[in-house]
Amino acid sequence: MTIHRTAFAGLAGALALCLAPAASAQQDFPSDTIDVVIHAGPGGGTDITTRMMTTGATKVFGEDMQVVPKRGGSGAAALMYVDSQPRDGHTIMTLTQSHIFNILQEKVPLTIEDIVPLARATDDPMVIAVPTSSDIKTMDDLVEASNSTDGGLKWGTTFAGGADHVAIHTFTKEAGIPYTIVPFKGGGDIVTNLVGGNVDVALLNYAEGESQFNAGELKAIAALSEERIDALPDTPTAKEAGVDATASTVRGFVVLSGVPQDVVDTLSDGIVEGMSTPQYTNYLKSGGMPATSVVGQEEWGDHIMRIYEESQSALEELGLL
Repeated sequence: MTIHRTAFAGLAGALALCLAPAASAQQDFPSDTIDVVIHAGPGGGTDITTRMMTTGATKVFGEDMQVVPKRGGSGAAALMYVDSQPRDGHTIMTLTQSHIFNILQEKVPLTIEDIVPLARATDDPMVIAVPTSSDIKTMDDLVEASNSTDGGLKWGTTFAGGADHVAIHTFTKEAGIPYTIVPFKGGGDIVTNLVGGNVDVALLNYAEGESQFNAGELKAIAALSEERIDALPDTPTAKEAGVDATASTVRGFVVLSGVPQDVVDTLSDGIVEGMSTPQYTNYLKSGGMPATSVVGQEEWGDHIMRIYEESQSALEELGLL
């Protein structure tokens, strides 16, 4: 069959015209308000972190960014809402461990492969804390007290299967000690009951117990971080104390698969730039979080997969998958 040059040229021209609007739309991104979906209420860490990011990133993108709360199911409602929106980059989401647990437990019709990383916003290390009145002063004391107590020490946590429960399980497994969890409604309740002696020990983010640490009501035994926390320079890391374990509260931004890669790149670069301001750096510092919290697509994607794999193992061991 002979294909005439003029016919081919006409077809190519028509194809170019069809593709031109799509290419132009991507080049002009963003062309409208960017919605940032969160799963939490106002005033919490996820809400504040998201708003701090949008303060800087709005100026980078030249478009408004609005925080859209979708509460319910510990992140399931937020995932379902984002899944219902066009995959054009104008809807992004603040991701936490809770969203990953929903995917692991098949509470949403998404897999980890549907999560496309943009940038990490916080990597907030957890700290092993005890009341200052406790006889536990070191990691060795913690191990000894755990092993000499029937059922192990009582650890304050939010709820069974939550991020801090998984972190406690992972740490105690590495330390080779038993434990018992005592659930509370939130971090504030955990701190109150820890100071009051109703639980023996807890994993806290520094900001959650900052006032009590400064007042001498709580003592930090170890930080579950790669390096010592600036706000607690005399507190060793768990690794320094002999237990190879890390844990942190992580928040970052993602879209779902199907968003064009050039739009993903634009979002990632703009969000990272938006979090490179002195205002955002001061926010991290005031919360005891390292400046290295902010990373781009590749490193954030690797971190998401580590959380997924470690959480999968812990939830299976806890019988929650």
